[in-house]
Amino acid sequence: MGVIGYLFAPRRDHQGWSTPSEAARIYFLLVILSSGLWAWPVTEGNILLWFGLSTLVSTPLLTLGWWIISLISQRYEPRVLVDSLNRIDRSKRKSIHSFRKP
Repeated sequence: MGVIGYLFAPRRDHQGWSTPSEAARIYFLLVILSSGLWAWPVTEGNILLWFGLSTLVSTPLLTLGWWIISLISQRYEPRVLVDSLNRIDRSKRKSIHSFRKP
């Protein structure tokens, strides 16, 4: 699997739930940092206005970008979140709710 496949493949955690792909995680950081850096001089250092403007700008950017990333990710097979999940012996694992009080 190439770099594109690594970035866009959906991730599964230890319970089988879907988590964001690496591309979605990187996109989140880029949008938050860039909107924060852009908004700081616009708001002249006012922290409350900076937070509000950063949130206002980053929300639609994140929504649109994550939607596009999800469309691209549909082409790739899901991967595990971390490689150690492949080594879990699920037959010996007990649920935290499997005990009884005497």
